[in-house]
Amino acid sequence: MRFGIDRLLAEPALRAPLRGKRIALLGHPASLTRELTHSLDALAALPDLTLRAALGPQHGLRGDKQDNMIESPDYVDPLHGIPVFSLYGRVRRPSARMLESFDVLLVDLQDLGCRIYTFITTLRYVLEAAAGTGQSVWVLDRPNPVGRAVEGLTLRAGWESFVGAGPLPMRHGLTLGELARWFVASLRLDVDCQVVSLEGWQPEAAPGYGWPLGERTWVNPSPNAPNLWMARCYPGSVMLEGTTLSEGRGTTRPLELFGAPDLEPLRLLASMQALAPQWLAGCRLRPCYFEPTFHKHAGQLCAGVQVHVEDPADYRPAAFRPWRLFALALKALRTLRPDYPLWRDFPYEYEQGRLAIDVICGGELLRQWVDDPAATPQDLEALARADEDAWLVARRGALLY
Repeated sequence: MRFGIDRLLAEPALRAPLRGKRIALLGHPASLTRELTHSLDALAALPDLTLRAALGPQHGLRGDKQDNMIESPDYVDPLHGIPVFSLYGRVRRPSARMLESFDVLLVDLQDLGCRIYTFITTLRYVLEAAAGTGQSVWVLDRPNPVGRAVEGLTLRAGWESFVGAGPLPMRHGLTLGELARWFVASLRLDVDCQVVSLEGWQPEAAPGYGWPLGERTWVNPSPNAPNLWMARCYPGSVMLEGTTLSEGRGTTRPLELFGAPDLEPLRLLASMQALAPQWLAGCRLRPCYFEPTFHKHAGQLCAGVQVHVEDPADYRPAAFRPWRLFALALKALRTLRPDYPLWRDFPYEYEQGRLAIDVICGGELLRQWVDDPAATPQDLEALARADEDAWLVARRGALLY
């Protein structure tokens, strides 16, 4: 299997249109070649390309910020002497100064296959900025590590944000190159957008089911995305960021587990089983205890649950639906403890005056379902299934593989 960056490096004919152009790279710590060379360094070593600038999304080009919502500054790359512009600092959209520094922007970002991952929004913003300006955007494609599966409610109109780039479900099932094609078509952008496609991607093949497990090294695309198992859970576990429950930040298994000092895991799991046993399939759930070293409940012993999707005997990708699973955990907790202070109220990713859970979910429907004692799993299933079926149709024109 070959990623877009590896094809561009290996095929001179592929990069022939870039000769004589001023090139910039939008990348992050997982922007690596097959040999684990950072894409910026690999591109700079090519004698037929002129690298003039680089751009970094949230967490930085090389990986300079550990936690969420910590901005990065502009700087000059000490190795190559080119400006590195931050798209998660003073601005989140490319400025005129940034655009003036290049003719072609190469985008080499590893996505997690989840709407809320901010690299998707950054992709939209650079496509919009380049529309009508003459700059080209080339996406060096990478696999969606959680494959083609689609799940979750579609973001509602008016709920667009830096963690909600458009009317996508939580699990969109596209590669970044396909997302670029969808943005260009759905937003009707006048932009030269090219995709250097993957070779040999098999999203339905074991054992990776989207990621070339055993063939390609996993490198964190963001600090709390340490492995493939986190990526599989993330379209559901990310909702915990809008709650008072720890999502495992400050532990070695962030976004694979959840808990709080006053949680009762066995009662919670029994409630989940009683409400919607079909939503527990495809994984193994284990009661556990952990003490976060930072973030929510730091230094306190938390009781919780870990979601295991690493064992091939337990993980069944067609059955595992993380968005439903974590929605069910929230519903079960609300059922057991109606007065539990579940929703965390704080500014989330530049959004003021809106609950973080609603920003994350792209609307109020999920929270309202959790809080409504009369609402059933069947009610949420009906809402989600309609959105998922509609998205399967809407995305068809963007598919490359």
